[in-house]
Amino acid sequence: MPEQPKSTQAAPYIPDKVCSVMGFDFGTQRIGIAIGQRLTDSATALEPIKARDGVPDWDMLQKIIDEWQPDAFVTGLPLNMDGSESEMSRRAGKFARRLEGRFHRPSYTHDERLTSYEAKGIVISERGHQNFGDFSVDGIAASLILESWMAAHPRSGDTE
Repeated sequence: MPEQPKSTQAAPYIPDKVCSVMGFDFGTQRIGIAIGQRLTDSATALEPIKARDGVPDWDMLQKIIDEWQPDAFVTGLPLNMDGSESEMSRRAGKFARRLEGRFHRPSYTHDERLTSYEAKGIVISERGHQNFGDFSVDGIAASLILESWMAAHPRSGDTE
């Protein structure tokens, strides 16, 4: 079950066998994707996929999942700055639940406040561009979400 954005909820137990994780930056026109490894706590941005009003090309997403074989999914929750849910965070949560239902892997959510802002800063500093259409920030944002989630859920070192 995806995590809820309530601060009183205990962090879910993530088994150490969950090593490869695919992260998503949900959007209505594009969905950023990254693949990460909990062994190294690192994530790499992949090409984003197009979405139509938040609905991805599920066949394209299936191909990406088949190629990378993640053990679990993490979708960023775009909460309001005060921690309350927004319409986009509700839609992102629905996307996370659909991932779990379609692809039969655990799906988690993670607070993504300011990751797109940080990703835009990375593109500006590394590429010197502010054209985020040509230099997409979606995959970078997905990798930031994933790295933040991995830092919040370190491996215990137990083998299962």
